[in-house]
Amino acid sequence: MNINIMGGGPPALIPSLESYRSPEDKWIGVDRGTAVLLERGINPYAAFGDFDSVTEEELAFIKTSIHNLRKVKPEKDETDMELALEWAVQQNPRMIRLFGATGGRIDHFLANLQLMQRYNEKQYAPELKMIDIRNTVYIKSAGTYQVKKDENKYISFLPGTSDVSGLTLKGFKYPLENRHIPKGSTLCISNELVGDYGTFSFSEGILIIIRSDD
Repeated sequence: MNINIMGGGPPALIPSLESYRSPEDKWIGVDRGTAVLLERGINPYAAFGDFDSVTEEELAFIKTSIHNLRKVKPEKDETDMELALEWAVQQNPRMIRLFGATGGRIDHFLANLQLMQRYNEKQYAPELKMIDIRNTVYIKSAGTYQVKKDENKYISFLPGTSDVSGLTLKGFKYPLENRHIPKGSTLCISNELVGDYGTFSFSEGILIIIRSDD
């Protein structure tokens, strides 16, 4: 089972959802993202938020459409996305995808990125991806990984919360061998695969991988 979470980011940045609509997967709405799912013909399994970004009419429709509604007070320590993500991780899915989590307010995007980093550090964490119409973002701990060519031409590698040690890129236009990448480095922005597959590996740290089509 995968869990797809729809946040309240700009609808123009949300990709087509048809390829993610598998019968065994669950959809979760976060605040206004709940209304976005209903507008696209997807009835969420659950919804989280204070719903301060929807109209009274939209909230009434949400209440009649969703049985598992977790409405919380606006005054709280967690963001609505954090509440949904915490619940999703506890369901032990194979993967969690975040939609409507980029664009709009920069503070929300950065908070979502930090949440992904935090959950990536947990043992047995599911794979986490943040997806919009032009980008896919995911995070990896030290190890060796294969990447496959897809519609997203560019691949960028950014250090997460610390330096990255021993980064090696093979099958890329700009290869690296056992390179130390300090936090804040932009060395690995906009790389490209030269064939159908490539590999990246590193020995220490956390990498933020961004695949973009522009």
